[in-house]
Amino acid sequence: MTVDPNSEDARSIRQMFPLSRIPKARFSDICKQIDIEAKNAGEFLFRRGDSENDLIYLLDGSIRLCTEEFLVETIKSGSETAKFALAHQIPRKIDAVADTNIRFLRLNAAMIKNVQNAPYQEEVNSMVGEEPEDDNEDWMTTLLRSPIFRALPPANLQRIIMGLEEVSYERGETIIQQGDPGDYYYLIKSGQCLITRKPTPTAKEIKLAQLKSQDTFGEDSILSGEPRNVTVRAQTDVTLLRLNKENFVNLIKNPTLKYIDYKDLETETYTNAVLLDVRPPDEYKKSHLERSVNVPFFSLRMHFKTLAKKQPIIVICENGDTSNAAAFLLLRNKIEAFVLRGGMAKVPAQAKTSEATFTIDEAEQDEESASVQTVGDAYREEPSEHIEPDIEQLKQTIAQLEEKCRTLAEEKEEITRKYKLLFKQTEKMKALIDSIRNHNG
Repeated sequence: MTVDPNSEDARSIRQMFPLSRIPKARFSDICKQIDIEAKNAGEFLFRRGDSENDLIYLLDGSIRLCTEEFLVETIKSGSETAKFALAHQIPRKIDAVADTNIRFLRLNAAMIKNVQNAPYQEEVNSMVGEEPEDDNEDWMTTLLRSPIFRALPPANLQRIIMGLEEVSYERGETIIQQGDPGDYYYLIKSGQCLITRKPTPTAKEIKLAQLKSQDTFGEDSILSGEPRNVTVRAQTDVTLLRLNKENFVNLIKNPTLKYIDYKDLETETYTNAVLLDVRPPDEYKKSHLERSVNVPFFSLRMHFKTLAKKQPIIVICENGDTSNAAAFLLLRNKIEAFVLRGGMAKVPAQAKTSEATFTIDEAEQDEESASVQTVGDAYREEPSEHIEPDIEQLKQTIAQLEEKCRTLAEEKEEITRKYKLLFKQTEKMKALIDSIRNHNG
């Protein structure tokens, strides 16, 4: 029998990956094609060597993943691991055996892929009157909706979820210290954090941004190899989920970032690509590739809207390290990006030019640098030790204005949510009044 989209089973199924990312209307269609199956303890769901391309999810009970020699894992319904398809490698590498009486569902992988890739746009009328699905807006949904995580293999996602460590900090405690090496990637499960920065060791600390629940930070330093360039403190009592550097590199960075060599730049595949040099302007002016444009990494976040999303972007820095962080940032914002392997250090001397074709005005840099760091610890060049006091005051003012803008944006979101709920209630009231009128008439 099919699944009622409003049933308890449907709510459990809705939490599973990738069903948590499918629009509500399409999820309802999928429910019509779902049959919930059952097996008794000791029965097999699949065996090693099976090649049926089905996604199998555990709803109730527990199963064992095993080989002839040893038990690989026991998975219980309702666990984080159970939100993913069971050992989905074709052909199957291990056996799946019911440990207890179980209920499960089987989905065709090709069908799910087609639903994910199909274009979708909700009608305006349905969007206005529909109540937001807040139940699914948890930290896992936030990760799975990110373009970075959506592109990862299911096996990587499972290992990421299993590798996340929950840590807590009290209000005022330091989570990341400027100047320290990058060791963890963080996601805020609950609470708020504050990002600050000292332009120089003796300068006054500047407030850059406030992070809230479901924001992430800490990846830039891991990707670029540079020390932490900001300090992050708990603004309230916070609970964080963190992934260590090794897991971040192996499970996220390596399968996500794509590299090309200099000799491939002139091939047909990349002739229309934008060459984006993310080094500081002074380094760019000394030498750069002829058709490259210069957007220093610390100001890259300010230029997303000006970057052509229909063209691939090849990111260039001195040795490739900063390009890793820049490409990751672009990919996270749905911009196709590649890293020039080895950076300018691997470019032949005869291919370099010192005539700048495009750069960010240096006067603009000081104005932007206080505002570009939102989440993460973005790399930027240290300014001169002799900073004028009025410039520091201007940076603080800009940061305060940005904080006010963020607060207003959050208030707007809350008002919009209340308006949608009120609209829905009003529509119900109108329908009730019409019904009464028709009945009395």
